[in-house]
Amino acid sequence: MSASASLPSAPPAVPKNVRWVLLGVMLAMLLSMLDNMVVSTAMPTIVGELGGLDHISWVVTAYTLVTAVTTPVWGKFGDLFGRKNMYLASIAVFIVGSALCGASQSMGELIAFRVVQGVGAGGIGAGAFALIGALVPPRERGKYQGMTASVMAIGTIGGPLLGGFVTGHFDWRWAFYVNLPLGLVALVWLWLKLHVPATRIKARIDWAGIGLLTLAITAIVLAATWAGSTYAWGSWQILALATVAVLGLAAFIRVEQRVSEPLLPLSVFTGHRNYPLAMVMTLAGGVVMFGAGLYLPLFQQTVQGASATNSGLLMLPMMIPVVIVSTIAGKVMSATGKYKIFPVLGTVFLTTGLGLLATMDTGTSFAVTALYMVLVGIGLGFTMQMAGTIAQNSVSLRDMGAAMSSSNLFRTLGGSLGVAVFGSLFTRAVQPHLAPGAGTGPDALRRLPAGARDAYLAAVTNGVGHIFLTAAIICALAFVAALFVVEVPLKKAGPPAPADTTKGLRAATTS
Repeated sequence: MSASASLPSAPPAVPKNVRWVLLGVMLAMLLSMLDNMVVSTAMPTIVGELGGLDHISWVVTAYTLVTAVTTPVWGKFGDLFGRKNMYLASIAVFIVGSALCGASQSMGELIAFRVVQGVGAGGIGAGAFALIGALVPPRERGKYQGMTASVMAIGTIGGPLLGGFVTGHFDWRWAFYVNLPLGLVALVWLWLKLHVPATRIKARIDWAGIGLLTLAITAIVLAATWAGSTYAWGSWQILALATVAVLGLAAFIRVEQRVSEPLLPLSVFTGHRNYPLAMVMTLAGGVVMFGAGLYLPLFQQTVQGASATNSGLLMLPMMIPVVIVSTIAGKVMSATGKYKIFPVLGTVFLTTGLGLLATMDTGTSFAVTALYMVLVGIGLGFTMQMAGTIAQNSVSLRDMGAAMSSSNLFRTLGGSLGVAVFGSLFTRAVQPHLAPGAGTGPDALRRLPAGARDAYLAAVTNGVGHIFLTAAIICALAFVAALFVVEVPLKKAGPPAPADTTKGLRAATTS
């Protein structure tokens, strides 16, 4: 029997308890979203106990790199061996990694165990959207967009607050141990509640594709992490990584064209033009989420004098509109079947809001900044979830896992590349105005002479302005992509979904 013969031709009917099922999926997704922000807040305390300040960046880099590398692998394995099994396995790996991180006795151990965590996070990110695609047809998916948007908002806002609370009131190890009870609840919940169509196929695993894509993604993420900080953009190290990335991707594409069961079917990119257009919007959204999430609080704390303790609350003017607008747009889409207008409007709002943020100066008030952030939040609400729906509506259920893991990969890479470029722009603007060895915290800035302090704050404002102008240009390109989207009728529910029988799946042959 062929692989496609065992799969439904249309998305299943929406289960009656789908909101309860999705709650478990969202809880697992929240774990991976919260983790990096919680850990970032706790890092000064961690370094104080474990040492290894010179390796601190690898605590984040190792996690991000492995998450990006394993995302498409988890997605494809979900298509092959059952999405429920793979999602539960990824949660279990994440829980184990969290427990090991909390028990770390050195910075080297922490970095190694963050790799384990990253493997689990890759599966959680890949599986969440694929499960939504399998459980809910595109026409109905808008009704549930508010749940996904709420998770994104809670992850962005709650991460720094939770990290600060845990670090201030408990041992830093609880920044990792807090994942254990939440993860176990999600694991048991989904084991009992989640039922998706089973996959019964016998296939060769695309080991060559896995290796080549891992090589290319590793080179891309390392270049994005190191360029402009550890090494200059034009250094031989960064150029060598860029060469490896290009050659690795070229070889990967060639392999995927020849194997019978490719890791990432190229047909998802060539089958309908909406999918690559949706990836452009997803990439832009990743750039905005990571860039705004990093540099808006920095501007508000450094230039506007906001408290670092409330860093999560500083994002409320942007994140609340994301939840509200995403929910409204989703309901309208489900009622009318129309969706193209939303990413078009969204990219307009994004470009406008980011352009206005680029005009901020040292005298800009909190209220004005908040107003600009609201525009960005509206843009994200219109764009991010709709881009995912457009992508899901452009592929068959057979390739849903691979397609959604690719979407998650583009979002991650967009964030990594965006942060790298933004970091280079910011460093170039600020470094000449900072004396060697001088700190940049509020206390250190207050000790600077008035003239030096004003020059530094002006440099920070200039650097942040360049960052948001660059992001606005990227979103303008996403606007062009949105204009070319073809409004294909959203798929409706098919026959009722059969009970999950993934326990009887046959293992794939490895030869």
